[in-house]
Amino acid sequence: MRSRKALYNIITSLLLEIIQIISGLIIPRLIIGTYGSNVNGLVSSITQFLGYIILLEAGVGGVVRAALYRPLAKKNYEQISRIIKAAENFFKIIGLSFLGYLVLLVFLFPFIIDGFDRAFTSSLVLIIGISTFFQYYFSITYQILLQADQKQYVTTIIIIITTIINTFMVVILINLGFGIHIVKLGSTIIFIIRPILLNIYVKHKYKINSKVLPDKTAINQRWDGLGHHIAYLLHNNTDITLLTLFTNTKEVSVYSVYYMIVSNIKKIIIIFSTGLEASFGNMIAQGEKEAINRNFNMIEFLIFSLSTILFTSTATLILPFISIYTNGITDTNYYRPLFAYFLILAEAIYCIRIPYNALVLAAGHYRQTRNGAFAEALINILLSLILVIFLGLEGVVIGTVVAMLFRTIQYAFYLSKNILKRNIYEFIRKVIIYLFTAVVIILINNMINVGVDSYINWIILSIIVTLNAFVITTIVGFIFFSNDIKNIVLLIKRMVKRNI
Repeated sequence: MRSRKALYNIITSLLLEIIQIISGLIIPRLIIGTYGSNVNGLVSSITQFLGYIILLEAGVGGVVRAALYRPLAKKNYEQISRIIKAAENFFKIIGLSFLGYLVLLVFLFPFIIDGFDRAFTSSLVLIIGISTFFQYYFSITYQILLQADQKQYVTTIIIIITTIINTFMVVILINLGFGIHIVKLGSTIIFIIRPILLNIYVKHKYKINSKVLPDKTAINQRWDGLGHHIAYLLHNNTDITLLTLFTNTKEVSVYSVYYMIVSNIKKIIIIFSTGLEASFGNMIAQGEKEAINRNFNMIEFLIFSLSTILFTSTATLILPFISIYTNGITDTNYYRPLFAYFLILAEAIYCIRIPYNALVLAAGHYRQTRNGAFAEALINILLSLILVIFLGLEGVVIGTVVAMLFRTIQYAFYLSKNILKRNIYEFIRKVIIYLFTAVVIILINNMINVGVDSYINWIILSIIVTLNAFVITTIVGFIFFSNDIKNIVLLIKRMVKRNI
């Protein structure tokens, strides 16, 4: 059953990623071309500042998931209802806090951003904020439940539908000559559909009793989960926030365009770990120690391999793509090689630690690893704050790289000693092998001499580059990790047979 759910999650996540890549390429380019880099940067800044309200969640999402694994495995609907009730009560408070924060941001944000009329900025903050409020707080508890039950594909399907509708609507509104406010208001209306559909599905499929007493002990570790939550939030938000405060919206626009590309690569890798935490949680609940070690080794090998293939290819392809994508845009310089390479490195390090993070959280080891999470957040903020003053765009991403590297090493040591009980040499060995592999791939790919002046030529180059990376990484895999490859093949065969 776990394999079937994993297959559904991977397929729907892949489909969503394809759709989001297409949508992510279309919408920002239309906004930059129609309204300018300043407006695109303003929208990105507002979105990031609104994202900080998620701090109030205090890591409850992960804590609730960890609490749900055992009752879901035992089909104890009474306990499931009690946990959901406790989470809902907590998020009601968060919802009210968000509204207060939104009102505060509506009045203060125009003083943070220069170059726009205050009414223009305030109204845009309000419109984007309403969208964030409905998407996040009206369905978050049920999203957590579906993630814990390895049914994330349900949420994904709903997101796919609304993303497609939103993309078409944005294209139509912009081409009809409407302003950015009407465009974002249209998106807000579309995204309100998401929590409505999710609520309908969960109430139909699960025997949730809304009259039970909440199990407050289910969220006892929320303050321990806060560190993990802050670290994740700062990884996604710190850079744009500092650029907003210390540079200008054009620099934010440059960052957002590059991040759009690199984050899509990250999402592709994350797809293959979809439901990973829930799967590990189920194994832990069932006491399947051998399965945990076998599956972790497979996922670790898969993530290292995919990260090597995709991020080395991105290092070669990103600058030619940026040149084509921003052709004709002259209001700021989008060609930033050093920044691009540091951003790619930061996200590659983040992806490598995905299986480590998933297993730690599935085991509920929030308290034991919270200090590392707080340290990562502190490093990210302080180093980025210092470097942005001297180096600007490159400075903030260097701070992120150092913070990512620290936490990934900390996770590897903790996991080896306390959960998997294996020698840390296994992690170090993989890092050395794949680092060497990445250097070889980049050197070979940089020798390819293909003129890139159109999307067609870029696609041809991307096929050659990615194929080279795939072949080299696969050869390395067969030489050093043949046992993991055999286990992955066997797992795929079982998944296919169960679904025929």
